[in-house]
Amino acid sequence: MNDQRHAILYVDDDPDFLDAMRLLLEGNGYRMIAARTAEEGLRAAREQHPDLILVDLMMEEIDSGASLVRRMRAVGVDAPVYLLSSIGDQVSATLDARELGIAGVFQKPVDEKTLLETLRARLGPAGGG
Repeated sequence: MNDQRHAILYVDDDPDFLDAMRLLLEGNGYRMIAARTAEEGLRAAREQHPDLILVDLMMEEIDSGASLVRRMRAVGVDAPVYLLSSIGDQVSATLDARELGIAGVFQKPVDEKTLLETLRARLGPAGGG
């Protein structure tokens, strides 16, 4: 594959959020890799080496997103990871971002402008290089 766009892995069990994120990311020049479960997300992270990873905190079970991040770090996945959470600021109080190795947390529904600005800041222009 000769796709030079930055690859973003998005792990979420909600197909509506996956579809909306695909429209946002691909509409702004990124390539999205979708995973509907933590297992799919771990496999995709190891096999496809995304430039950045977005993980829903609450998937199949409470806190499964945080567990997934721990598993990714344990097997050497080093891409920046951002959690998406519908519980907002409560995440900061219950999770140690440094211990977990995450770059930040986005409130769901995600503010598109903030997300795109963060991606540009972390990865550079959407087209890759």
